[in-house]
Amino acid sequence: MPPDPTYDPLLTLLQQRRALIADHAWRDRDAPAHLAALQAISEALTAEHQRLRPQLPPRLQHYLTQCSYDKAATWIESGGQA
Repeated sequence: MPPDPTYDPLLTLLQQRRALIADHAWRDRDAPAHLAALQAISEALTAEHQRLRPQLPPRLQHYLTQCSYDKAATWIESGGQA
């Protein structure tokens, strides 16, 4: 099943967070800027979670509430089948 486009903005943020965490070169080069970017992504994720909260399926709600962001991304990417 293809991903639900309703969750595209959330999935984009989750993917950006994953890429940011993996960017060790940036972290090593400019730790304060890297941390600020990570904080900005976290705040955007929280805002998107709050916006979507009324319509989230229970499993996705659980992943986001528990900050299981990789699981949330996998769930969205699988069309809710993971």
